[in-house]
This record gives sequence, C-alpha cells and structure tokens, in this order.
Amino acid sequence: MKKLFLPALLTVGLMASAVQAEEVTIKPDALALNAELSVATGDITEGPMVLIQHGTLAHNKMEIIATLQELLADEEINSLAPNLSLGMDNRHGAYDCETDHVHKHENAMTELGHWVEWLKAQGVEQVLIAGHSRGGGQVAAYSRHADPVVKSQFLIAPTDSTASKRAAGYEKNYAVALADKVAEAKALPADAWMSDNTSFIYCLRGGKVSAASFLSYYDPQDEQNTVELLKGQSLATTIIAGSLDKVVPDLPSQVEAAGLDHVRFEMLEDADHFFRDLYADEIVEYMLEQLDEVMQ
Repeated sequence: MKKLFLPALLTVGLMASAVQAEEVTIKPDALALNAELSVATGDITEGPMVLIQHGTLAHNKMEIIATLQELLADEEINSLAPNLSLGMDNRHGAYDCETDHVHKHENAMTELGHWVEWLKAQGVEQVLIAGHSRGGGQVAAYSRHADPVVKSQFLIAPTDSTASKRAAGYEKNYAVALADKVAEAKALPADAWMSDNTSFIYCLRGGKVSAASFLSYYDPQDEQNTVELLKGQSLATTIIAGSLDKVVPDLPSQVEAAGLDHVRFEMLEDADHFFRDLYADEIVEYMLEQLDEVMQ
C-alpha cells in the first residue's frame, strides 16, 4: 500500500506547488489598486480567467473570495480577485468604519474596467467576470458596456436594491428617515461633509461621509438593482442565490418576474448569503459549467 500511496501523495504535492499566487498592483489613476492573482495553468494566458469582485466594504481575502480562488485553482482555472480602492491608496483588508467615506458605488465599474484592461495587456483573451453581493450588482453594471474579452458573467447573491428598500432599510437600521439625509446631502457641495455621526452603509456613526458619497449609494443616478441592470443585456449570465439568504431575499422573485432569456438562475437550498463550506464547491461546479458553455 505504501508503494501506491506515496506516488499519489507526491503527485498532489506537485500539483499544489504548481499554483502561482501573488499580489499584483497597478496605478491607472491617482490611487494604486491591488489584486490577488492565482495562476493554476502555468501561464496567465492559458485557458480562461475568472475575475472575482468582493461585496460591500469587503476585501479579496474574505472567506468566500479566497475559497473560490482555491477551488478554481484545484480545477486548474486561473483567477484574479481585486480589492476595490474605496477611495484609499493600495487598500487591504476590510474597510474600517472609522475611516472617512469619499468613495462612490460607481467607482467599482471604473476599477473593474482597469483590471480587464490589465488582463488584456497580459495576453488574456477570455474572461468570466464574477461578483458577490454588491460586487455582483457592480459586475452587472459594468457588463452593460463590457470589453469584448468578457465572455460571460457569474453573479453570486447580487444586490436586489430598490429605492423603497434603501429607504426602509436605512430607517430600520438607524432610526432616521433616509429622505431627510438625502435632502441634507443635496443641499451641500459634493465634497462637503455630512453632519457628524451620519450612519452610512454598515457603519453606525463612523467616520465622516462626503455628500457625494452618500448620494452615490442612497440616491443614485444609475440603477443599482441587478435584475434591472440585466435587462437589455445579451451576455451569458448565471445568478446563484441561497434559500436562507436574508440580505437579498427579493432576488429570486425579481429574477422570475423579469423573464430574462440569457440568465440562468440556480437556488442553493439552505445556503445563506456567504455560501460557506460545501456551498462554495457547488458554486464552482456551476461556474465550470458556464466556462464549458461559453469559453470555446
């Protein structure tokens, strides 16, 4: 048995060591951007690339993103997981609520475009662009005008945001009428600070919030609802939802009502918003199916 087992173990070890993981940094504008690059094929240009965007105020080392990169590497699929700058130079880790907020929701689409351009410059010819939570909605927004190198999108519990939900959620969480805060922001110059102790996204009376940042998230000029963003698109799309997800509970009904022919919808029973443990394996299985279908 030892003669059979040891070579197999050695093979696994060699496969694991073949994965090249490194942080890459670019500076397309004033801020440096970083991302975790995983090359499992020996060459960044070999096979498709999966670009994975994290969710609200999160980062590329959070469990779901890191796990997806590991599982894709096991399948010899290359991946790139950026950190959104959120207005900070070379940002790492979760966003500290005590940090002042000058970032905007729509900045993500610009930064996604920078990373797609970087991949093209490396010689990558096929990209599946994926996103979790708000990152999924931002991917759907980017994909309305995606570069042709992006062949499909894979949205994991993407945002089901609507104006009424934003208003109800803000008042429930912070006991303040959102309309009053929006009116305050609109009365200020874009770069001015909101009143002290303005609660923002997940941050209860954290750092200062610029008027422009507040309006971007709570009174946006562009649509933030994923299903609405997918209307009029033709890019092959998969949406994954969890039956126990309390963050985007309206997503399944919104998808069903929209009747989008180019969208495949899959519900993972008993999964919550973060798809821990074996649910991540199921996500990658669906991702591999999509890669087989569109990456010819």
